[in-house]
Amino acid sequence: MGTYRTDKSWHGIKQAVFAGRADPDSVAVDVKIPAAWGAGAADALAGILPERGALDIALAAQAWIAPIAARAQTTAIAPELGAQLHELLAARLGSPSAEVWQNKTSVQPGFVFNLNAFVDEAGVFDIARLGAMVQRAVTALTLSAPSAHRLNIGFTDLNLFLARLGVDYDSTPARDTAFTLTAFMGAQADIASARLLARGAAPGYTVTAAALPADCVVPGLKEAAAAAQREALAAGSRRHETLLGFSATPEIEALLGAEARNFAPALSPVDDEGRLSLWVNARLAALGLNAEAALARMLSGEALLPPVRPAAHAAMHDALEPLVARMPARPAAPMPARRQSNREALPARRSGYTQKASVGGHKLFISTGEYGNGRLGEIFIALHKEGSAFRGLMDAFAIAVSLGLQHGVNLEDYVEAFTFTRFGPAGTVEGDPAVPQATSMIDYVFRNLAVNYLGQTNLAPAVPEASDTVGDGAADRAPLLPLDLPAPAPRERRKNLKLVSNA
Repeated sequence: MGTYRTDKSWHGIKQAVFAGRADPDSVAVDVKIPAAWGAGAADALAGILPERGALDIALAAQAWIAPIAARAQTTAIAPELGAQLHELLAARLGSPSAEVWQNKTSVQPGFVFNLNAFVDEAGVFDIARLGAMVQRAVTALTLSAPSAHRLNIGFTDLNLFLARLGVDYDSTPARDTAFTLTAFMGAQADIASARLLARGAAPGYTVTAAALPADCVVPGLKEAAAAAQREALAAGSRRHETLLGFSATPEIEALLGAEARNFAPALSPVDDEGRLSLWVNARLAALGLNAEAALARMLSGEALLPPVRPAAHAAMHDALEPLVARMPARPAAPMPARRQSNREALPARRSGYTQKASVGGHKLFISTGEYGNGRLGEIFIALHKEGSAFRGLMDAFAIAVSLGLQHGVNLEDYVEAFTFTRFGPAGTVEGDPAVPQATSMIDYVFRNLAVNYLGQTNLAPAVPEASDTVGDGAADRAPLLPLDLPAPAPRERRKNLKLVSNA
């Protein structure tokens, strides 16, 4: 790609050229990035700058840093800001949002911080450095988009950060630590925004501070957050309406090497290449175990990597939402686990019978399927000339009854529930001497099944009624003693009165 003069922050970092693709179907472009970042970061940079040809990350960074650095020099706000931004990116500490990389005007520019880049090999979290970088990010975004009154300062890969601390993601200490960390970053952003207000003509927004949890597993973080909150409250007002928000561009987080986006949990213990994920290695290291020792303990039945509850992501979302103005959509409530079905399958070849009958002049066929012991397992009801809607409903009804029978519902329960159902067609049954009358087709079906599978020949006789007598049948007119009057009721007697004279 040639030799160019780049910021000294990139000197001494071994570079490599990868074939980067914005998406699997796009044409690959040469992307020059630090060799340790890997092909995933090359794809991410190609996705951030999709309309570019060959890419060099140092030069691409200079394209968005240079205008900010020039404004910083002109206003004397932060003369060294340009070099500091190069240092921040080269160390993979953080990155601005895609709009900043593309030098596009944005009403809500953002900056994402890689929490794990602030943790050294001894596991010490550099709180002061993170606070300083947050303030620089607020300054840089303000110079990049002076008219923007909403910023999105956020972080990524909280899951790995918690694993390095030896804290279970789905736990109260994890949520309290994430809350304290977010409050600390918010307070540092407030401080930087308040300083910028003194230089500008913005109306100003009142600084507020949330109460911190009682505990935090990161040593010194709660104290640092409380101190930053006191300094921000002392300033009184800030330039920006909101400051905290999470990136909506996964390529930015991939460029920083994040395994899991923002505050989401990891879904798998292995990466795309089949190796243990970084968070798993970090979790084992926090437990003082190597892979061999961990495997031995897991084979003995110990749950070293318990699966995260689906609701844990939503719980973390709810914990951070009071602090963060721009949140991703709340994770959907998990679907309840499907209850194990006890359905007893019917044999592939089964016995049964088919009965042809006519109810009130309307033909139907009943077909049955039986288990090997003769127990009823399924029914089919075929209608002769009924409408498609009625046929469809009857088919669905037969399937529902069959599923119930196969799951252990007693046929007696169905007979009790569905005999004497009343709707047309109804009346005399032809073709089945065991059932002379039926109040409906469904009534007939279960009278037939009761006779053939339960031996019940003593069911109360069906008394069909015309379909247009709903609410006016003999049973409906019967008195409900002691409340109703005996028939004929006064209203019915009045029907028989005649006008004799109008004199």
